[in-house]
Amino acid sequence: MSSTAPQITPEVVAEHGLSPEEYDRVLNAIGREPNLTELGIFSVMWSEHCSYKSSKIHLMKLPTKGPQVICGPGENAGVVDIGDGQAAIFKMESHNHPSYIEPYQGAATGVGGILRDVFTMGARPVANMNALRFGRPDHPKMKHLIAGVVHGIGGYGNCVGVPTVGGEVNFHPAYDGNILVNAMTVGVADTDKIFYSAASGVGNPIVYVGSKTGRDGIHGATMASADFGDDADAKRPTVQVGDPFTEKLLIEACLELMASDAIVAIQDMGAAGLTSSSVEMASKGGVGLHLKMDDVPQRETGMTTYEMMLSESQERMLMVLKPGREAFAEAIFKKWELDFAVIGHVTDTGRMVLEHKGEIVCDIPLAPLADDAPLYDRPSMPKDEYKLWSKVEPLGDITESADIGADLLTLMGSPDIASRRWIWEQYDHMVGADTVQRPGGDAAVVRVHGAQKGIAISTDCTPRYCYADPYEGGKQAIAECYRNLSAVGSTPLAVTNCLNFANPQRPEIMAQLTGCLEGMGDACRALDFPIVSGNVSLYNESKATGGGSAILPTPAIGGIGLLKDVDVMATVAFKNEGDAIWLIGGEGTHLGQTIWLREIAGREAGEAPKVDLSAERANADIVRALIADGKATAVHDIADGGLIVTIAEMALAGKIGATLDVTLTTASAFGEDQGRYVVTTAAGVDVPGAVKIGTVGGDSVAGVALDTLRTAHEGFFPALMDSEL
Repeated sequence: MSSTAPQITPEVVAEHGLSPEEYDRVLNAIGREPNLTELGIFSVMWSEHCSYKSSKIHLMKLPTKGPQVICGPGENAGVVDIGDGQAAIFKMESHNHPSYIEPYQGAATGVGGILRDVFTMGARPVANMNALRFGRPDHPKMKHLIAGVVHGIGGYGNCVGVPTVGGEVNFHPAYDGNILVNAMTVGVADTDKIFYSAASGVGNPIVYVGSKTGRDGIHGATMASADFGDDADAKRPTVQVGDPFTEKLLIEACLELMASDAIVAIQDMGAAGLTSSSVEMASKGGVGLHLKMDDVPQRETGMTTYEMMLSESQERMLMVLKPGREAFAEAIFKKWELDFAVIGHVTDTGRMVLEHKGEIVCDIPLAPLADDAPLYDRPSMPKDEYKLWSKVEPLGDITESADIGADLLTLMGSPDIASRRWIWEQYDHMVGADTVQRPGGDAAVVRVHGAQKGIAISTDCTPRYCYADPYEGGKQAIAECYRNLSAVGSTPLAVTNCLNFANPQRPEIMAQLTGCLEGMGDACRALDFPIVSGNVSLYNESKATGGGSAILPTPAIGGIGLLKDVDVMATVAFKNEGDAIWLIGGEGTHLGQTIWLREIAGREAGEAPKVDLSAERANADIVRALIADGKATAVHDIADGGLIVTIAEMALAGKIGATLDVTLTTASAFGEDQGRYVVTTAAGVDVPGAVKIGTVGGDSVAGVALDTLRTAHEGFFPALMDSEL
C-alpha cells in the first residue's frame, strides 16, 4: 500500500488535533502506522465536531422519544409526525468558527449545510431560522461581522428559494472573539418517503452527486474543534465557499430521484466531507466500501486522496443506489446540470479501502472510525464550586426606578430588545407564499403547502441565565421555546438544539454543559417536548482577545409546533381599542440577571429566574385554549425586559397604545419571572386565573408616546450599521 509523505511525527499528529493517547488508539485500531491520508481520516472522524467525544455520554441522558417522534437523534435530522401522512424534518447546526473568520461565506455555507441535512432525508425545505450571538456593538470588528453574517444568511437563503422566517440575536462582550452562528431548517416530507443513511447491499454502487471537489474547507472539522488563537485570519482556507444556485439544483434533483425507488441510502457531505459521509453510511449499515478516488469529480488539478477525502466543498451528496439504476439517476442529475459519478461500491469487509492511480492508498477498519471514537467523561466542577467560580454578585437591595417610562424607552432601544427589522428585511421571508406569521412575533408560522395546517417555529436561549445558573438556564431555554410556540396557538411537538460552549477540558465549562443538559432534560420530560436532533459546538473561546475569552454557555433551542388551522392563530399585535389586557402567570418579582438590571443599573448580578415547569405547562394550556376558542385577540409571552416591554412590543406591532390599571414597581414592570403571558380579549370576556391589568387604547405606554418608543426601537440597528448598508 502506498505511504503518503510526510512521515507521521508527533508534530504531525498534534497538527491533526489528536493527543498522544488518541494516536496510540489509532495504532491499536489498525495494527500499524497510518499513512497521512489514514491519519487525516481518523483526525476528522475523531474530532470533537464529528465524534462528540466530550458530550456524547451526557447527550444520552436526554429524552428523545414520544408518540409523535418518527426518528430521533442519529440521523441527518429529526423527524416528527404532523398528521395526514406527513412529517416535519428539522435540525439546527453551528457554523461559528468559519463565520468569525469569513462572516459572509461562513454564514452562507452554514445555511447550505443545514438545508442539505433536511432534504437528504426526503423533505422539501419550507423554512430557515437562525440564532446569532455577537460581541459588543462598539467592538471594532463587530459591524463587519454582523454585516457579513446577515448578508451571508440572506444571500444564500434568498437565492435557494427557502424563506428565512425568524430567529434571535443577542449581544454580549463574551462573544467579542467568537461569535455564534446557528442555522435551523424545517422541511416537510411524506412519512412513507423518508430516506436514511445506512448503506446496504454488497456490490451496490456508491454515487457522488452535486458540485466538484476542491481544496476549500480542508480541516474545517478540526478547526471547529479547537480554540481560536492569534492566527484566526490565517485559517481562511478552511472556510468553505457556497453556491446557493447549485444548492437549489441539488434540492430539485435529489427530490426528483427520491420520487423513484432508486436510492438505498443517502448522506450529505457536511463536516469532514467525503470522509464523514462515507464512513457514517457504511458504519450505520455494518458494511464496507471501496472507493476509486480518480473518479471523484475534481475542480482542481493534482488533488491528493488526502485533499479529496478532507475537503468540505459545498453542495455535494453521497448515495448508494440499487444496481442497474445508475443511468436513470445520472440522467436526472445531468438534466439539472450537476456532476454525477459512480466512485465505488459497497463491500462486506467492514473496511474503508481507497484506490488512487492504481494503488491502494488507504485500508482501515470502519468500526473504530465511527463507533470506537474516544469518549470522555471530563471532570466537571460541582455546582457549589461553580457558583464561587462564576463570581456572580448577589443582587442585594435595588433602588426603585425613578421613571419607569424613561427606563422603558432606554430598553426599547437597547441591543438585546431593539427591533431586528434591519436584519430580517434582508431575508426573503415570503418566498413560497406559505409564510403566515412573519419575523417579529413569538414564533414564525409556515403553512404546510396545500393544507390548512401550519408549523410554528421558534429559536430560544438566554445565555446570561445559563452562566448564572446552568441548570435553571437550560430549563428556561426549553420552557421559553415551549412558551413561544404556545403563544401563537400551536401544540409544541419537539426540539432540536445547538449546544455552544467553550473548552470542555476546563471543569467549569463542563459544569456549564452538564448543568444545562440536566435542566434541558428535566424541562423536556415535564413538557413532553422531546429532543430529536441537534449539534454540539465546543471550544468556542478565543485567546486572541487577550488572556482568553470564553463565550457564555449558549444551548440554543429550536422548537416546532403544529397548528391545525392557520386561521386560528394569535399574533403579538394589539387589535382593537377597548380590548382587555390580561396577565397570566402572576406579577413580576425577579430582577436578578434581567435586561433592566444590566442596561439601567449597569450590573450583571443575582440569580437566574427559577422555572416552575408545572406552571409553564398549565399556563400554556390556558393560552392555547383561549386562542383555539377564538377569545384571544393578541398574545405575547413575557421575556427579556419584563411586562412593560412586552406590552410596548404589542402596542408597536398593533399601532395602538395601552392604559394600565395597576401601579407598576420596578420588579412588576421589568421582572423576568418565567411562565407568563400578556393576553388581550374583547371586553367582557373572562379569563380564569388571570389578572386584568389594563385596556388597549390611546397612543402611549407608561406615559411614553408610541412614536417616541418606535423611534428608539427601530433606530438601534440602522444607527449601528449605517456604514455597512
